[in-house]
Amino acid sequence: MADTEKEPKKKGGLVKKLLIPLLAVVVLGGGGAAAGFFAAGMVGGKEHEDPNAPKVVLKDGTTVSAKAAGLKQVASGSHLDAKFKVTYLPIEEPFTANLRGDSGFAQMSLAVSTYFDDKVPAALTEHTIAIRSAILMTLSEFDSTQLESLEGKEVLKGEIKKVINDTLVEKTGFAGVEDVYFTSFVVQ
Repeated sequence: MADTEKEPKKKGGLVKKLLIPLLAVVVLGGGGAAAGFFAAGMVGGKEHEDPNAPKVVLKDGTTVSAKAAGLKQVASGSHLDAKFKVTYLPIEEPFTANLRGDSGFAQMSLAVSTYFDDKVPAALTEHTIAIRSAILMTLSEFDSTQLESLEGKEVLKGEIKKVINDTLVEKTGFAGVEDVYFTSFVVQ
């Protein structure tokens, strides 16, 4: 009877001793990492808006965030004029630049428009020198034949809008110029 009765084997004594603490470390470490990512807003959290970003001004004068208004930093489309208040800002001094390829010079005066609050006009004023430089560099890349046509002027207008917004983003972290307007334009 002694032969038929065998001692039951111990199952996984060493494995259990190593596996249980290792599993606990993995579970607790993974949970801690997930909680950290969630708290940092990287996983599952809402995208936070910059409290220093300019607000969109509605027709009734109230301000809302660009996200709440359904706008990206810079939008386009005349349908927006019906919903938002447009602010026009003249750029005081005219721009004069030699054109590319010895083709003369251009002189122009500009104004811009924005749907955003006073942070955009303030940024335009504060960074006037950088913005003027970027506009002059852009203007000097055109030649007189390009600027004689309406299409060429539209291209220049788009490029000026881009460099103004790029400069604002670089200097302040936000853009906000919706459109650019020529208030005078001479090519010689």
